[in-house]
Amino acid sequence: MPAESGKKLFVGPRFRRIRQQLALSQTQIAEGLGISPSYVNLIERNQRPVTAQILLRLAETYDLDLRDLATADEDRFFAELNEIFSDPLFRQIDVPKQELRDLAELCPGVTHALQRLYAAYTEARQGETLAAAQMADRDVGTRFEANPVERVRELIEANRNYFPELEQAAEALRDELNVPAEGLFPALVARLREKHSIQTRIMPVDVMRETLRRFDRHRRQLLISELVDTPGRAFQLAFQLGLGECAQALETIIGRAGPLDDAPRRLFRITLGNYFAAAVMMPYPAFLAAAEALNYDIHVLAQRFNSGFEQVCHRLTTLQRSNARGIPFFLLRVDNAGNVSKRFSSGTFPFSKFGGTCPLWNVHSTFDTPDRLLKQVIELPDGTRYFSIAQMVRRPVAPHPLPQPRFAIGLGCEIRHAARLVYAAGMDLEKTEGAPIGVNCRLCERENCAQRAEPPITRTLILDETTRRVSSFAFSNAREL
Repeated sequence: MPAESGKKLFVGPRFRRIRQQLALSQTQIAEGLGISPSYVNLIERNQRPVTAQILLRLAETYDLDLRDLATADEDRFFAELNEIFSDPLFRQIDVPKQELRDLAELCPGVTHALQRLYAAYTEARQGETLAAAQMADRDVGTRFEANPVERVRELIEANRNYFPELEQAAEALRDELNVPAEGLFPALVARLREKHSIQTRIMPVDVMRETLRRFDRHRRQLLISELVDTPGRAFQLAFQLGLGECAQALETIIGRAGPLDDAPRRLFRITLGNYFAAAVMMPYPAFLAAAEALNYDIHVLAQRFNSGFEQVCHRLTTLQRSNARGIPFFLLRVDNAGNVSKRFSSGTFPFSKFGGTCPLWNVHSTFDTPDRLLKQVIELPDGTRYFSIAQMVRRPVAPHPLPQPRFAIGLGCEIRHAARLVYAAGMDLEKTEGAPIGVNCRLCERENCAQRAEPPITRTLILDETTRRVSSFAFSNAREL
Protein backbone atom coordinates (compact mmCIF):
# COMPACT_ATOMS: atom_id res chain seq x y z
CA MET A 1 0.00 0.00 0.00
CA PRO A 2 2.62 2.56 -1.06
CA ALA A 3 1.99 6.26 -0.42
CA GLU A 4 3.92 9.48 -0.15
CA SER A 5 4.66 10.46 3.43
CA GLY A 6 2.26 13.42 3.52
CA LYS A 7 -0.58 11.89 1.56
CA LYS A 8 -3.90 11.15 3.26
CA LEU A 9 -5.73 7.99 2.29
CA PHE A 10 -9.28 6.79 2.85
CA VAL A 11 -8.79 3.04 3.22
CA GLY A 12 -11.31 2.12 5.92
CA PRO A 13 -12.30 -1.37 4.70
CA ARG A 14 -8.64 -2.33 4.11
CA PHE A 15 -7.69 -1.08 7.58
CA ARG A 16 -10.55 -3.03 9.16
CA ARG A 17 -9.60 -6.24 7.35
CA ILE A 18 -6.02 -5.93 8.57
CA ARG A 19 -7.20 -5.39 12.16
CA GLN A 20 -9.52 -8.39 11.97
CA GLN A 21 -6.79 -10.59 10.50
CA LEU A 22 -4.64 -9.63 13.49
CA ALA A 23 -7.54 -10.55 15.82
CA LEU A 24 -7.35 -7.13 17.51
CA SER A 25 -10.09 -4.90 18.84
CA GLN A 26 -10.25 -1.24 17.88
CA THR A 27 -8.97 -0.35 21.35
CA GLN A 28 -6.02 -2.76 21.11
CA ILE A 29 -4.86 -1.57 17.70
CA ALA A 30 -5.32 2.06 18.79
CA GLU A 31 -2.95 1.46 21.72
CA GLY A 32 -0.40 -0.17 19.42
CA LEU A 33 -0.50 2.74 16.98
CA GLY A 34 -0.65 5.51 19.57
CA ILE A 35 -4.02 6.90 18.44
CA SER A 36 -7.47 6.97 20.02
CA PRO A 37 -10.07 4.19 19.59
CA SER A 38 -12.55 6.77 18.29
CA TYR A 39 -10.08 7.74 15.56
CA VAL A 40 -9.72 4.07 14.58
CA ASN A 41 -13.50 3.84 14.38
CA LEU A 42 -13.67 6.88 12.10
CA ILE A 43 -10.86 5.51 9.90
CA GLU A 44 -12.67 2.21 9.41
CA ARG A 45 -15.89 4.05 8.50
CA ASN A 46 -13.98 6.16 5.94
CA GLN A 47 -14.87 9.32 7.86
CA ARG A 48 -11.24 10.15 8.59
CA PRO A 49 -8.13 9.60 6.47
CA VAL A 50 -5.21 7.47 7.53
CA THR A 51 -1.81 9.01 6.95
CA ALA A 52 1.13 7.19 5.46
CA GLN A 53 2.86 7.52 8.84
CA ILE A 54 0.11 5.52 10.52
CA LEU A 55 0.30 2.84 7.83
CA LEU A 56 4.06 2.61 8.25
CA ARG A 57 3.64 2.39 12.02
CA LEU A 58 1.09 -0.38 11.47
CA ALA A 59 3.55 -2.28 9.27
CA GLU A 60 6.41 -1.86 11.74
CA THR A 61 4.39 -2.66 14.89
CA TYR A 62 2.79 -5.81 13.52
CA ASP A 63 5.44 -6.78 10.92
CA LEU A 64 3.00 -6.63 8.03
CA ASP A 65 3.38 -6.46 4.26
CA LEU A 66 0.60 -3.96 3.65
CA ARG A 67 0.76 -4.36 -0.13
CA ASP A 68 -0.03 -8.05 0.03
CA LEU A 69 -2.66 -7.69 2.72
CA ALA A 70 -4.49 -4.92 0.95
CA THR A 71 -4.40 -5.70 -2.75
CA ALA A 72 -4.70 -9.49 -2.84
CA ASP A 73 -8.23 -9.55 -1.44
CA GLU A 74 -9.36 -6.56 -3.50
CA ASP A 75 -8.07 -8.06 -6.76
CA ARG A 76 -9.76 -11.37 -5.96
CA PHE A 77 -13.05 -9.67 -5.03
CA PHE A 78 -12.91 -7.59 -8.23
CA ALA A 79 -12.30 -10.69 -10.38
CA GLU A 80 -15.26 -12.43 -8.77
CA LEU A 81 -17.55 -9.44 -9.27
CA ASN A 82 -16.40 -9.09 -12.87
CA GLU A 83 -17.27 -12.75 -13.47
CA ILE A 84 -20.73 -12.33 -11.97
CA PHE A 85 -21.58 -9.15 -13.89
CA SER A 86 -20.39 -10.68 -17.17
CA ASP A 87 -23.38 -13.02 -17.05
CA PRO A 88 -26.07 -12.36 -19.69
CA LEU A 89 -28.45 -11.83 -16.76
CA PHE A 90 -26.90 -8.35 -16.45
CA ARG A 91 -26.77 -7.68 -20.20
CA GLN A 92 -28.93 -4.56 -19.95
CA ILE A 93 -26.89 -3.13 -17.06
CA ASP A 94 -23.69 -1.37 -18.03
CA VAL A 95 -21.65 -1.48 -14.83
CA PRO A 96 -18.28 0.24 -15.34
CA LYS A 97 -15.24 -1.73 -14.23
CA GLN A 98 -14.25 1.08 -11.87
CA GLU A 99 -17.55 0.77 -10.01
CA LEU A 100 -16.93 -2.94 -9.52
CA ARG A 101 -13.43 -2.21 -8.23
CA ASP A 102 -14.81 0.44 -5.86
CA LEU A 103 -17.37 -2.05 -4.57
CA ALA A 104 -14.70 -4.71 -4.06
CA GLU A 105 -12.55 -2.26 -2.11
CA LEU A 106 -15.17 -0.49 -0.04
CA CYS A 107 -17.79 -3.20 0.53
CA PRO A 108 -16.22 -6.69 0.67
CA GLY A 109 -19.22 -7.93 2.66
CA VAL A 110 -21.55 -6.99 -0.20
CA THR A 111 -19.23 -8.82 -2.58
CA HIS A 112 -19.59 -12.00 -0.52
CA ALA A 113 -23.37 -11.60 -0.47
CA LEU A 114 -23.50 -11.18 -4.25
CA GLN A 115 -21.32 -14.28 -4.69
CA ARG A 116 -23.69 -16.39 -2.62
CA LEU A 117 -26.78 -15.07 -4.38
CA TYR A 118 -25.24 -15.69 -7.79
CA ALA A 119 -24.13 -19.18 -6.78
CA ALA A 120 -27.68 -19.98 -5.68
CA TYR A 121 -29.04 -18.58 -8.94
CA THR A 122 -26.53 -20.62 -10.98
CA GLU A 123 -27.43 -23.88 -9.26
CA ALA A 124 -31.13 -23.28 -9.81
CA ARG A 125 -30.57 -22.29 -13.43
CA GLN A 126 -28.63 -25.48 -14.07
CA GLY A 127 -31.71 -27.44 -13.16
CA GLU A 128 -30.66 -28.99 -9.87
CA THR A 129 -33.98 -30.40 -8.75
CA LEU A 130 -33.42 -30.13 -5.03
CA ALA A 131 -32.14 -26.59 -5.18
CA ALA A 132 -35.02 -25.52 -7.41
CA ALA A 133 -37.55 -27.14 -5.09
CA GLN A 134 -36.02 -25.56 -2.02
CA MET A 135 -35.85 -22.12 -3.60
CA ALA A 136 -39.50 -22.43 -4.58
CA ASP A 137 -40.28 -23.55 -1.00
CA ARG A 138 -41.97 -26.72 -2.24
CA ASP A 139 -40.28 -28.92 0.32
CA VAL A 140 -41.70 -27.95 3.71
CA GLY A 141 -39.10 -28.04 6.45
CA THR A 142 -36.12 -27.49 4.14
CA ARG A 143 -34.45 -24.38 2.83
CA PHE A 144 -31.88 -23.58 0.20
CA GLU A 145 -28.29 -24.34 1.15
CA ALA A 146 -25.40 -22.98 -0.85
CA ASN A 147 -22.90 -25.50 -2.21
CA PRO A 148 -20.96 -26.52 0.94
CA VAL A 149 -17.71 -26.90 -1.02
CA GLU A 150 -17.92 -23.33 -2.31
CA ARG A 151 -18.95 -22.06 1.13
CA VAL A 152 -15.89 -23.63 2.74
CA ARG A 153 -13.65 -22.28 -0.03
CA GLU A 154 -15.00 -18.81 0.79
CA LEU A 155 -14.12 -19.32 4.45
CA ILE A 156 -10.60 -20.45 3.60
CA GLU A 157 -10.11 -17.43 1.34
CA ALA A 158 -11.49 -15.11 4.04
CA ASN A 159 -8.76 -16.43 6.36
CA ARG A 160 -6.13 -16.18 3.59
CA ASN A 161 -5.64 -19.93 4.01
CA TYR A 162 -3.86 -19.40 7.32
CA PHE A 163 -5.09 -20.49 10.77
CA PRO A 164 -2.67 -19.43 13.55
CA GLU A 165 -4.35 -21.47 16.30
CA LEU A 166 -3.78 -24.68 14.36
CA GLU A 167 -0.22 -23.72 13.47
CA GLN A 168 0.62 -23.15 17.13
CA ALA A 169 -0.98 -26.44 18.18
CA ALA A 170 0.89 -28.34 15.47
CA GLU A 171 4.23 -26.79 16.45
CA ALA A 172 3.59 -27.62 20.11
CA LEU A 173 2.84 -31.23 19.21
CA ARG A 174 5.98 -31.62 17.11
CA ASP A 175 8.08 -30.05 19.87
CA GLU A 176 6.59 -32.49 22.36
CA LEU A 177 7.12 -35.50 20.10
CA ASN A 178 10.67 -34.33 19.24
CA VAL A 179 11.16 -36.78 16.35
CA PRO A 180 12.55 -36.39 12.81
CA ALA A 181 10.25 -36.69 9.80
CA GLU A 182 10.94 -40.41 9.34
CA GLY A 183 10.01 -41.06 12.97
CA LEU A 184 6.71 -39.18 12.89
CA PHE A 185 4.44 -42.11 12.02
CA PRO A 186 5.48 -44.38 14.95
CA ALA A 187 5.40 -41.35 17.28
CA LEU A 188 1.83 -40.56 16.23
CA VAL A 189 0.84 -44.21 16.68
CA ALA A 190 2.22 -44.07 20.23
CA ARG A 191 0.50 -40.74 20.93
CA LEU A 192 -2.89 -42.07 19.87
CA ARG A 193 -2.40 -45.20 21.95
CA GLU A 194 -1.04 -43.64 25.12
CA LYS A 195 -3.06 -40.43 25.31
CA HIS A 196 -6.32 -41.40 23.60
CA SER A 197 -6.42 -45.22 23.96
CA ILE A 198 -6.72 -45.54 20.17
CA GLN A 199 -5.01 -48.44 18.44
CA THR A 200 -3.77 -47.97 14.86
CA ARG A 201 -4.13 -50.87 12.45
CA ILE A 202 -3.06 -51.12 8.80
CA MET A 203 -5.75 -53.22 7.15
CA PRO A 204 -5.85 -55.30 3.93
CA VAL A 205 -7.67 -53.79 0.97
CA ASP A 206 -10.18 -56.65 0.88
CA VAL A 207 -11.26 -55.64 4.39
CA MET A 208 -11.27 -51.87 3.86
CA ARG A 209 -12.58 -52.06 0.28
CA GLU A 210 -13.26 -48.51 -0.91
CA THR A 211 -12.42 -46.92 2.47
CA LEU A 212 -8.97 -45.49 3.12
CA ARG A 213 -9.43 -44.51 6.77
CA ARG A 214 -12.09 -45.36 9.31
CA PHE A 215 -12.27 -44.64 13.02
CA ASP A 216 -14.09 -47.33 15.00
CA ARG A 217 -15.35 -45.43 18.06
CA HIS A 218 -16.56 -48.49 19.94
CA ARG A 219 -13.36 -50.52 19.60
CA ARG A 220 -11.16 -47.40 19.76
CA GLN A 221 -9.35 -48.38 16.58
CA LEU A 222 -8.09 -46.27 13.71
CA LEU A 223 -8.11 -48.44 10.60
CA ILE A 224 -6.01 -47.40 7.60
CA SER A 225 -5.97 -49.17 4.27
CA GLU A 226 -2.73 -50.71 3.07
CA LEU A 227 -3.26 -48.73 -0.15
CA VAL A 228 -2.35 -45.48 1.66
CA ASP A 229 1.33 -44.62 1.20
CA THR A 230 3.69 -43.71 4.05
CA PRO A 231 3.13 -39.92 3.95
CA GLY A 232 -0.60 -40.52 3.73
CA ARG A 233 -0.58 -42.77 6.81
CA ALA A 234 1.15 -40.13 8.92
CA PHE A 235 -1.29 -37.54 7.61
CA GLN A 236 -4.32 -39.64 8.60
CA LEU A 237 -2.98 -40.16 12.12
CA ALA A 238 -2.29 -36.45 12.52
CA PHE A 239 -5.80 -35.70 11.29
CA GLN A 240 -7.29 -38.00 13.93
CA LEU A 241 -5.17 -36.35 16.63
CA GLY A 242 -6.29 -32.93 15.46
CA LEU A 243 -9.96 -33.76 15.91
CA GLY A 244 -9.27 -34.82 19.49
CA GLU A 245 -6.57 -32.48 20.74
CA CYS A 246 -7.62 -29.33 18.86
CA ALA A 247 -11.38 -29.62 19.36
CA GLN A 248 -11.63 -26.27 21.13
CA ALA A 249 -9.51 -24.48 18.53
CA LEU A 250 -11.62 -26.00 15.76
CA GLU A 251 -14.81 -24.78 17.42
CA THR A 252 -13.36 -21.31 17.87
CA ILE A 253 -12.44 -21.01 14.20
CA ILE A 254 -15.78 -22.43 13.06
CA GLY A 255 -17.59 -20.09 15.44
CA ARG A 256 -15.91 -17.07 13.86
CA ALA A 257 -17.44 -18.07 10.52
CA GLY A 258 -20.93 -17.23 11.79
CA PRO A 259 -24.04 -19.36 11.26
CA LEU A 260 -23.35 -22.41 9.09
CA ASP A 261 -25.60 -25.19 7.88
CA ASP A 262 -24.69 -28.70 8.92
CA ALA A 263 -22.96 -29.69 5.65
CA PRO A 264 -20.55 -26.73 5.40
CA ARG A 265 -19.90 -26.90 9.16
CA ARG A 266 -18.84 -30.57 8.91
CA LEU A 267 -16.80 -29.96 5.77
CA PHE A 268 -15.08 -26.96 7.37
CA ARG A 269 -14.16 -29.09 10.38
CA ILE A 270 -12.69 -31.77 8.11
CA THR A 271 -10.79 -29.13 6.14
CA LEU A 272 -9.35 -27.65 9.33
CA GLY A 273 -8.39 -31.14 10.50
CA ASN A 274 -6.52 -31.63 7.24
CA TYR A 275 -4.82 -28.26 7.72
CA PHE A 276 -3.63 -29.32 11.17
CA ALA A 277 -2.33 -32.64 9.83
CA ALA A 278 -0.24 -30.88 7.17
CA ALA A 279 1.10 -28.46 9.80
CA VAL A 280 2.15 -31.39 11.98
CA MET A 281 3.99 -33.06 9.10
CA MET A 282 5.56 -29.79 7.93
CA PRO A 283 5.81 -27.49 11.00
CA TYR A 284 5.81 -23.85 9.99
CA PRO A 285 9.26 -22.54 11.09
CA ALA A 286 11.23 -25.56 9.88
CA PHE A 287 9.27 -25.88 6.66
CA LEU A 288 9.52 -22.20 5.72
CA ALA A 289 13.24 -22.14 6.49
CA ALA A 290 13.81 -25.22 4.35
CA ALA A 291 11.66 -23.86 1.51
CA GLU A 292 13.64 -20.62 1.42
CA ALA A 293 17.01 -22.38 1.68
CA LEU A 294 16.09 -24.82 -1.11
CA ASN A 295 14.53 -22.17 -3.35
CA TYR A 296 11.23 -23.99 -3.05
CA ASP A 297 12.43 -27.25 -4.56
CA ILE A 298 9.27 -29.29 -4.02
CA HIS A 299 10.75 -32.73 -4.55
CA VAL A 300 13.54 -32.14 -2.05
CA LEU A 301 11.07 -30.69 0.44
CA ALA A 302 8.91 -33.79 0.01
CA GLN A 303 11.91 -36.01 0.82
CA ARG A 304 13.01 -33.92 3.78
CA PHE A 305 9.57 -33.86 5.40
CA ASN A 306 8.54 -37.34 4.31
CA SER A 307 5.56 -35.90 2.45
CA GLY A 308 3.98 -36.17 -0.97
CA PHE A 309 4.26 -33.71 -3.86
CA GLU A 310 0.66 -32.54 -3.48
CA GLN A 311 1.01 -32.24 0.30
CA VAL A 312 4.04 -29.96 -0.10
CA CYS A 313 2.37 -27.82 -2.77
CA HIS A 314 -0.72 -27.42 -0.62
CA ARG A 315 1.36 -26.51 2.43
CA LEU A 316 3.19 -23.82 0.44
CA THR A 317 -0.11 -21.94 -0.02
CA THR A 318 -0.49 -21.59 3.78
CA LEU A 319 2.74 -19.73 4.58
CA GLN A 320 1.05 -16.45 5.46
CA ARG A 321 2.28 -15.73 8.99
CA SER A 322 2.60 -11.96 9.33
CA ASN A 323 6.20 -11.99 10.58
CA ALA A 324 7.37 -14.94 8.49
CA ARG A 325 5.63 -15.01 5.15
CA GLY A 326 6.54 -17.28 2.25
CA ILE A 327 5.83 -16.71 -1.43
CA PRO A 328 2.08 -16.18 -1.98
CA PHE A 329 1.30 -19.22 -4.11
CA PHE A 330 -1.90 -20.36 -5.76
CA LEU A 331 -2.72 -24.04 -6.29
CA LEU A 332 -5.05 -25.90 -8.60
CA ARG A 333 -5.87 -29.61 -8.81
CA VAL A 334 -7.69 -30.97 -11.86
CA ASP A 335 -8.44 -34.38 -13.28
CA ASN A 336 -7.90 -35.35 -16.91
CA ALA A 337 -11.45 -34.22 -17.74
CA GLY A 338 -10.67 -30.73 -16.51
CA ASN A 339 -12.76 -30.93 -13.33
CA VAL A 340 -11.35 -28.70 -10.58
CA SER A 341 -11.28 -30.44 -7.20
CA LYS A 342 -8.95 -28.03 -5.36
CA ARG A 343 -8.12 -24.38 -5.66
CA PHE A 344 -6.31 -22.27 -3.11
CA SER A 345 -4.80 -18.85 -3.45
CA SER A 346 -2.75 -16.80 -1.01
CA GLY A 347 -2.03 -14.41 -3.87
CA THR A 348 -4.07 -12.64 -6.53
CA PHE A 349 -4.72 -15.30 -9.17
CA PRO A 350 -8.37 -14.88 -10.32
CA PHE A 351 -9.77 -18.40 -10.21
CA SER A 352 -13.22 -18.78 -11.74
CA LYS A 353 -15.93 -19.84 -9.32
CA PHE A 354 -18.39 -20.84 -12.03
CA GLY A 355 -16.34 -22.62 -14.70
CA GLY A 356 -13.25 -24.61 -15.55
CA THR A 357 -9.77 -23.48 -16.49
CA CYS A 358 -7.99 -22.45 -19.67
CA PRO A 359 -6.77 -25.44 -21.75
CA LEU A 360 -3.70 -23.43 -22.80
CA TRP A 361 -2.38 -23.58 -19.25
CA ASN A 362 0.09 -26.48 -19.30
CA VAL A 363 -1.27 -27.96 -16.09
CA HIS A 364 -3.47 -30.00 -18.45
CA SER A 365 -0.46 -31.23 -20.43
CA THR A 366 0.98 -33.11 -17.46
CA PHE A 367 -1.19 -36.13 -18.25
CA ASP A 368 0.83 -36.55 -21.46
CA THR A 369 4.15 -36.22 -19.60
CA PRO A 370 3.47 -38.02 -16.30
CA ASP A 371 7.07 -38.14 -15.12
CA ARG A 372 8.00 -34.55 -15.91
CA LEU A 373 7.54 -31.30 -14.04
CA LEU A 374 6.43 -28.61 -16.47
CA LYS A 375 7.01 -24.87 -16.05
CA GLN A 376 5.39 -21.98 -17.82
CA VAL A 377 5.04 -18.21 -17.79
CA ILE A 378 1.37 -17.37 -18.27
CA GLU A 379 -0.29 -14.05 -19.03
CA LEU A 380 -3.91 -13.06 -18.49
CA PRO A 381 -5.77 -10.74 -20.89
CA ASP A 382 -5.17 -7.77 -18.57
CA GLY A 383 -1.41 -8.29 -18.91
CA THR A 384 -0.81 -9.77 -15.45
CA ARG A 385 1.93 -12.40 -15.60
CA TYR A 386 2.48 -15.46 -13.43
CA PHE A 387 5.02 -18.26 -13.22
CA SER A 388 3.64 -21.76 -12.74
CA ILE A 389 4.83 -25.33 -12.43
CA ALA A 390 2.71 -28.43 -12.90
CA GLN A 391 3.03 -32.16 -12.43
CA MET A 392 0.76 -35.16 -12.54
CA VAL A 393 0.30 -37.17 -9.33
CA ARG A 394 -1.21 -40.58 -8.69
CA ARG A 395 -3.08 -41.22 -5.48
CA PRO A 396 -3.91 -43.50 -3.91
CA VAL A 397 -2.94 -46.86 -5.36
CA ALA A 398 -5.93 -48.68 -6.85
CA PRO A 399 -6.16 -52.50 -7.01
CA HIS A 400 -6.45 -54.09 -10.43
CA PRO A 401 -8.56 -53.66 -12.56
CA LEU A 402 -9.72 -50.33 -11.17
CA PRO A 403 -8.34 -47.25 -12.95
CA GLN A 404 -5.43 -45.49 -11.29
CA PRO A 405 -6.61 -42.09 -9.98
CA ARG A 406 -4.63 -39.31 -11.63
CA PHE A 407 -4.63 -35.59 -10.95
CA ALA A 408 -2.63 -32.62 -12.17
CA ILE A 409 -1.27 -30.18 -9.61
CA GLY A 410 -0.58 -26.63 -10.74
CA LEU A 411 1.34 -24.29 -8.44
CA GLY A 412 2.14 -20.69 -9.30
CA CYS A 413 2.91 -17.18 -8.15
CA GLU A 414 3.10 -13.66 -9.50
CA ILE A 415 6.05 -13.18 -11.82
CA ARG A 416 7.71 -10.79 -9.34
CA HIS A 417 8.31 -13.73 -6.96
CA ALA A 418 9.48 -16.23 -9.59
CA ALA A 419 13.21 -15.46 -9.29
CA ARG A 420 13.14 -17.03 -5.81
CA LEU A 421 12.19 -20.42 -7.29
CA VAL A 422 14.73 -23.02 -8.33
CA TYR A 423 12.53 -23.74 -11.35
CA ALA A 424 13.12 -20.26 -12.79
CA ALA A 425 16.91 -20.50 -12.59
CA GLY A 426 18.54 -19.43 -15.85
CA MET A 427 15.33 -17.90 -17.23
CA ASP A 428 15.10 -14.27 -18.29
CA LEU A 429 11.68 -13.74 -16.77
CA GLU A 430 11.31 -10.23 -18.20
CA LYS A 431 11.91 -11.39 -21.76
CA THR A 432 10.17 -14.77 -21.59
CA GLU A 433 6.95 -14.55 -23.54
CA GLY A 434 3.93 -15.48 -21.47
CA ALA A 435 1.46 -18.07 -22.76
CA PRO A 436 -1.78 -16.11 -23.36
CA ILE A 437 -4.40 -17.79 -21.19
CA GLY A 438 -7.78 -16.73 -19.87
CA VAL A 439 -9.65 -17.41 -16.65
CA ASN A 440 -11.92 -19.70 -18.66
CA CYS A 441 -13.58 -19.63 -22.09
CA ARG A 442 -16.83 -18.00 -20.98
CA LEU A 443 -14.95 -15.01 -19.55
CA CYS A 444 -12.00 -14.82 -21.94
CA GLU A 445 -12.29 -12.33 -24.80
CA ARG A 446 -9.16 -13.37 -26.71
CA GLU A 447 -9.91 -13.80 -30.40
CA ASN A 448 -8.82 -16.63 -32.72
CA CYS A 449 -8.12 -19.17 -29.99
CA ALA A 450 -8.13 -22.67 -31.45
CA GLN A 451 -8.80 -24.15 -28.00
CA ARG A 452 -11.94 -22.11 -27.34
CA ALA A 453 -14.80 -24.32 -26.12
CA GLU A 454 -17.50 -21.64 -26.01
CA PRO A 455 -17.89 -17.98 -26.94
CA PRO A 456 -17.43 -15.32 -24.27
CA ILE A 457 -20.68 -14.40 -22.59
CA THR A 458 -19.76 -10.72 -22.84
CA ARG A 459 -19.74 -10.71 -26.65
CA THR A 460 -22.28 -11.33 -29.42
CA LEU A 461 -21.75 -14.59 -31.31
CA ILE A 462 -21.26 -14.16 -35.08
CA LEU A 463 -22.43 -17.01 -37.30
CA ASP A 464 -21.25 -17.05 -40.92
CA GLU A 465 -21.64 -20.17 -43.05
CA THR A 466 -19.23 -18.77 -45.68
CA THR A 467 -16.22 -18.68 -43.35
CA ARG A 468 -14.43 -21.20 -41.14
CA ARG A 469 -12.02 -19.63 -38.69
CA VAL A 470 -9.25 -21.11 -36.56
CA SER A 471 -11.58 -20.77 -33.60
CA SER A 472 -14.94 -22.50 -33.62
CA PHE A 473 -16.53 -19.27 -32.44
CA ALA A 474 -16.41 -15.76 -33.86
CA PHE A 475 -17.78 -12.86 -31.91
CA SER A 476 -18.15 -9.10 -32.09
CA ASN A 477 -15.63 -6.72 -30.56
CA ALA A 478 -18.34 -4.75 -28.81
CA ARG A 479 -19.56 -5.77 -25.39
CA GLU A 480 -23.20 -6.78 -25.11
CA LEU A 481 -25.32 -4.31 -23.17
